Amino acid sequence: MKKNTVKQIVLDTETTGLSPDEGHRIIEIGCIEVLNRKITGNRFQVYLNPDREIDRGAIEVHGITNEFLSDKPRFADVVDDFIAFVSGAELLIHNAPFDIGFINHEMEMSGRDATIDKYCSIIDTLILARKKHPGQRNSLDALCKRYGIDNSHRQLHGALLDAEILADVYLMMTGGQTSMFADEYGSVDRRETGRFRLDPANRPKLKIIQPESSELEEHRKHLELIEQESGGNCLWLADGRHPDFPD
Repeated sequence: MKKNTVKQIVLDTETTGLSPDEGHRIIEIGCIEVLNRKITGNRFQVYLNPDREIDRGAIEVHGITNEFLSDKPRFADVVDDFIAFVSGAELLIHNAPFDIGFINHEMEMSGRDATIDKYCSIIDTLILARKKHPGQRNSLDALCKRYGIDNSHRQLHGALLDAEILADVYLMMTGGQTSMFADEYGSVDRRETGRFRLDPANRPKLKIIQPESSELEEHRKHLELIEQESGGNCLWLADGRHPDFPD
């Protein structure tokens, strides 16, 4: 059975201020590609000339200045490349209404009739975090601390940097990355990033507890129930038997 590829794009933006309704614009877009829960080397990052002044408070957050952006392209210059990169994907955004509001504003100003949700679906990772950790702080920094992700290099906000961190957070929050290192999609070797701690080579061997026959039988029955209720789509039984079951 050929596995369908699940394409996700982790996205973040930096802006001149807090609201597009007040004329504020996007000044940086950062995107990280995730295929089948593996972070690949594909990314989209661009700085944009907003044709307006950046609020002082915003500069204190991201450190991007008007002088730095003076020779950068406008959103209309990169919109086709941006849409091509995200089309058909699930967009993963922390506090999605903020970024989506800005993106749709930019698309309208560039002459696009459609909003971004016409090209891709949108998942708000802040909503996911609040469901998983109700009553707790669920900012990106708080989630990094909760999941042991090193973000000490994040002195200022940056769209690409925050997208990289959010990709790590999302994978940890939803069950972990299936392969941390190089894979069939060309995933980067994340040992270079310092965001994961590798166990020492001389660590004690893990103790493996084998299931009893009664537990295997209960597992078999549960998978058969899934197979029945899913109309024959239980992935664990796709090859006709579960590899953990004895002959």
